Order: sequence, then structure tokens, then C-alpha cells
Amino acid sequence: MKKNYDYLQSLRKVMKDKGIDACIISGTDPHQSELPPHHWRGREWLTGFESENGTNGTVVVTADEALCWTDSRYFIQAEAQLKDTGFKMMKEDGPEAVDLIDWVTEHTNSGQTVGIDGMTFSVAYAQRIQQELNDNGVKLDTDFTPFDIIYPDRPERPKNKLFVHDEKIVGQDVDSKIADVLTQVKEELANAILISALDDVAWTTNLRAAGDINFSPMFVGFLYLDEKGTRVLFIDKEKLTKEVEGHLEKYHITVEPYDSVKDFVAGLPKETRLLLDPEKTARGIYDHVGCTPVFGGDGVAKLKSIKNATMIANLATAMEKDGVALTRFFMMVEKEYPTGKLTEVELGKRLRALRLADKTCVDESFSPILGWNEHGAIVHYEATPETDIAIEGDGLLLVDSGGQYIYGTTDITRTVALGTPTAEQRHDFTLVMKGHIALSNAVYPAGTTGHQLDVLARQFLWKEGKAYYHGTGHGVGYFINCHEGPQNIRLNINPTPLEPGMITSNEPGLYLEGRYGIRCENLVVTEKYETTEFGEFLHFHPMTLFPFDLRLFETEIMSEEEIKWVNDYHKLVRDRLTPLLNDEEAAWLAEKTKELK
Repeated sequence: MKKNYDYLQSLRKVMKDKGIDACIISGTDPHQSELPPHHWRGREWLTGFESENGTNGTVVVTADEALCWTDSRYFIQAEAQLKDTGFKMMKEDGPEAVDLIDWVTEHTNSGQTVGIDGMTFSVAYAQRIQQELNDNGVKLDTDFTPFDIIYPDRPERPKNKLFVHDEKIVGQDVDSKIADVLTQVKEELANAILISALDDVAWTTNLRAAGDINFSPMFVGFLYLDEKGTRVLFIDKEKLTKEVEGHLEKYHITVEPYDSVKDFVAGLPKETRLLLDPEKTARGIYDHVGCTPVFGGDGVAKLKSIKNATMIANLATAMEKDGVALTRFFMMVEKEYPTGKLTEVELGKRLRALRLADKTCVDESFSPILGWNEHGAIVHYEATPETDIAIEGDGLLLVDSGGQYIYGTTDITRTVALGTPTAEQRHDFTLVMKGHIALSNAVYPAGTTGHQLDVLARQFLWKEGKAYYHGTGHGVGYFINCHEGPQNIRLNINPTPLEPGMITSNEPGLYLEGRYGIRCENLVVTEKYETTEFGEFLHFHPMTLFPFDLRLFETEIMSEEEIKWVNDYHKLVRDRLTPLLNDEEAAWLAEKTKELK
């Protein structure tokens, strides 16, 4: 047994001591972060299901069962990492999905108690759990914090220094952003707001930090604003520099200790109508609110999702820089691949070095996914010394990576053939690209949502009885986080419409376990297309600048329009990147973007 089995036994002892019959452990923090700081990654420590990129998982433990729910991106990884830990993987999506709350309800009895740490569950999620349990006479304890007891070497809360994101690059100052936020607050019939989501806090304050969150320049803190002009940043004061203190003073933002946020909301005047986003606010904070809570608050995420003209222009610069780094990377791969000395881990190091050679690139936007052949079928694969394999023989290399440039965040996936691709690989790649192109070419009326477009990317795979289960597209932040809402493109219904200025990924894929994976991803910006008697129509414009592998297209199953799209896109890539390359690099790019016939 792995040492994680001992952690499980320690947890069960604490549960027994505290009168907890079942506990639910999330994989997030008091800000509902997708990738929380290591201080709050206790679920990963407990189970051993982990990676630098983070893993999506929620644990349920009873006296007899230990289960870890995750989504289809992690099925293969979770099965491997949970082996011999005492935990069993449960699927939260796909045809064999089991609902976690239903399972807990069915396996607890009236009079029993379920424990959660309310600071790591959103108000909405905790209320859904509580409603189901209450209907069955089961109590929910929101103050169960076992990691304070069983995790002796728990990392401390991050204390990295903040810095100011140049407002000339951002295109909007803090006063203007706060005014926009408070307009949203007023429209929701509230007069104050507590902002919990770290990307929303960073966006509103034009502040960033390096190191709090892996691969995302956000920082740990809360922000309170009200119509009377009160502006409070709850943060550990060790994180402030003189420059940041001056920035906060300029915008009349006072600083209070991070841990004082509960007492602060408890002491708000009764007449305060405090706007809280129930999906992003911790239940542990909501339980202390002493005024009138108003649920809503997704207006901040909406404001953040729509990039202004300055941001989009600067993101274009980031994409050019990224395209140059990727050109040099894939040139290196082609040159050194025949030696048989390249490995997945080595490629990750090389790619990181090439991106960070540009001083405007602060970090990668996530730990790169470099999967050779069967590893490419693991959607969120992360190469480690234990899993590392050599890049040799014939096959497909899937590279999903990105950079955090001060000019914007990039995220790109390319699947390339090394050696001789098979007819099946070329066919599958082309099916994926047909979906990518169909979504790229979409023209849609204003008010259209991502889930209404999602089928465009899946249709060609579905016709052959093939599928992928992850989303087709996610929003992307502006030098904040790689995954951003509220918009997305996926099968799940999301009422948020796609609007001009939103940056979204387009990344259909196909994964054949034990064989190979394919994913083709560009970032696109929603733009106005035309206005007719039927209203305003929108379309996508590609932002990412790097070619797709010409050797993998099966042109016999492509339409003239699809072939034209590839050629037009490759011309865009060639025109934008060539002036930034040396002669050898430019010649390589010209070959990779020659006309597809």
C-alpha cells in the first residue's frame, strides 16, 4: 500500500472523534480556484491523485468507502494514481457517471452527520448538498477541517510579492473598473460586493503576483467594494511592496488581514445589501454574513471576459511571440527526433526555456502536456520521471502548452506526426480538424451561446461513432488565468452568450486509449460580422499563430471550403511570423504553410 492509505486511516480516526459519519473533501480553496495554492491541495495529498497542473477531484470518505470523483479528462490518470491507495475512482461524466450527492444521500441514514470544510465549498454547492441531506434527516457540519490535524507538513499560505500590471497594457485603470463593477452591483439591487474569485480580484485591482498559483499570476485575497466608496483588500501584508502600496493608496484601497474577512462581513451594517456570487463565495464566509446577502455577482466575470481593443491588440503581440517560440521548438524536435534522445520530460524543459527566453513571458500558462503516442490519449497527461518515454519510432506527438505574457495569455495545442503517420491517424486527425474548421467558420446571431455551437465541432466524429467528452472551448483570461468564464463552448447548457471581445478556445479532440490522442486548439476572439434586417451577427477571428501539420490532412474527405480555410489560416501565420524569424526559421515556416491541395 502507498503511504496515502495511512493518511486515509488518520482521516477516519478524526471523523470518528468528531462524530462525522461521512465527509466530502473538495479540491479547491476559499476562492473556488481551479488550481489552488498547495496550502489548500489537501485532497491531492490525501489521495495521491495529483499533478502540478492540478487535478479535478472530489473525495467522499465513510467508515467503509473511500471514493474520488473526477471527469473524463483524468480517468486514465486517476485509475493509475489511485491504485493501492484505498481510494476508488468514480466517473462524474460520460455514460457511467454517478452523481456524488446522490451517492452520499443513498449511503447515509437519518441522524447521521456529513462533514465538509465550508471554506472550500461554494455557497451553491454546499446548499445543494445540504438540501438533499436535510430531506433525509442527515445533518451537514460545515466546520470539519481535518487537514489541520492530519497534515503536519501542510504548506503555508503563499506570501509572494504583488506587482502592478502596467495600465498602458491593460487599457483601463482601477477607478474605471470599480465604477463598472459597482454599476453591475446596483443593477442587481445591491449596494456592496465581496469579490472572492482570485481572477476577479486581480482584474479589478490591476495587480498580479508570481507564485501564489502555479502558472497564473493571481494572488490570494478578497476585495470588498461599496457605493459609499469603501474599498478593502484582504491580504497578507507581507505580500505588499512600496510600489503596490502606492498603487493601492492612489485608488483609495485600504488593506486588512486576509483572515479578518469573516469578522468584516459579520460587522457590516444591517442596511448593507451584500452581493455574493454563490458559485464563487465560500460557504464558510456566507455563514458569517451579518447583513442582507444578495445572490448574483457574475457581472464581474462578464466584465472581465470582454477584452478591450488595447488588450486584443496586445494579445496579438503575445501570439506572435508565442508563434516564434513554437517555431523554434518544433524545428528542434524535427532536427533531434532521429537521434532517439528526446523524451517527453526533456521536451517540456526545452519548450519552457524557449518561451521564457522572451522577457515579456513571466511563466507558462500551465504545465505543458506533451504526450507521445499512447500518452497523447491521456487528456491531461503530465510527463514525470516515472512516466517519461523516448520520442522514437513512428507516431503522433500531442503538445498542449501556453505562456503568461504581460501582453496576454496563450494556449495552443498541436498534434504532429513524427516518422510516417498511418492512414487511420490521418483520417482521425482530419475528422478533428473538420470540426475545428466548422466551429472557426461559424457565423451566428448575437445572443448565441457556446453550447448552441458545440455540435459543430463534434459532428464529424459523431457520424463515425467517435466522441470526446471534454468541452470544446473555454474562456481565456488576460495575463490572469488560462481557464476563464463565464462563457464556454461545451455540451452542458450555459446561458452566457458569446460577445465581441471574448477570447475562447476551439479544441476538439479524439483519444484512443493505449494508442494515440489528437487535439487541435486555437484561441479565437468573437467579433462583429455584419448587421442585417435580422439583427447583428458575430463570428470568430483566430488569434493563435502556428501551422497545423500538413502531413496529417486526408484531403479526400475535405471540402473545398475546408481546404481554403487551412490555406488562408496558414497564410495569416506566415505573413505575421516571417518578419520575426531568421532565414532558416522563415524557410521552415514557409514549408509548413505551403498550399494544401
